[in-house]
Amino acid sequence: MKTLPIYQVDAFASQVFSGNPAAVMPLEEWLPDDAMQKLALENNLSETAFLVPLPKEADEDFHIRWFTPGIEVPLCGHATLASAWVLFNKLDWKKGQIRFQSKSGPLGVKQTDDGWLELDFPNLGFEERPTPSLILEALEGCPNTSFFVPKDTNYLIVLGDEAAVKTAQPDIRKLKELGNLGVIITAPGNDCDFVSRYFAPGGGIDEDPVTGSIHSILVPYWAEKLGKNHLLAHQVSVRGGVLRCELKGDRVAIAGQAAFYMEGSVHLA
Repeated sequence: MKTLPIYQVDAFASQVFSGNPAAVMPLEEWLPDDAMQKLALENNLSETAFLVPLPKEADEDFHIRWFTPGIEVPLCGHATLASAWVLFNKLDWKKGQIRFQSKSGPLGVKQTDDGWLELDFPNLGFEERPTPSLILEALEGCPNTSFFVPKDTNYLIVLGDEAAVKTAQPDIRKLKELGNLGVIITAPGNDCDFVSRYFAPGGGIDEDPVTGSIHSILVPYWAEKLGKNHLLAHQVSVRGGVLRCELKGDRVAIAGQAAFYMEGSVHLA
């Protein structure tokens, strides 16, 4: 019988039952991929992060991987933030920064002076395209032009205002027929620089509550549109979350809070 630690943290949240819950499972060595996928399905959260320490001579401190209930994904913000919270607060990580090796290259997390956690993520490029007919059918009021993100196969749809984002009710079945990861919708915010929501049926998630990784696209988009590099973002799902963002050339800083929910053990035969 193998016993593994597990933690659950609400990321981009100042208190539990808000933000986006992530499971974090620190490992001494990798489990088989199918075992990690089964664990993520059993946890039934949008993401489960698995971490393995790297040798001291390595450039990064930990190798991190993320699994939805359905697939492994190349980049995840909220589960990275949750993993950093666990390392800082539960596993006695003494340095002020944590460096992760990932499928999307090196990532970093540091603690800010006011207690937030700031992700150092890549700036993901995107290209303008005609909006696919399936998205036009699935999302009322969708513009004819959208943006495609080759790195993670998401589409970015810009709507007219915050109300349009909040009230959107896309047909998830049609979005799943796209065969990609998901669809981001965004608009200028009333009390912040921009708002967003994210639907990822390609990853087995109808709507993700708060998604750090999509801000690797949203921040460069809105930084250009608004002519500013420091941006305050709200993801306006039911649970909701606040993100403080900064465009730093080919990198994006994404800061949020985290609320600890629970810890326990997983028993594998």
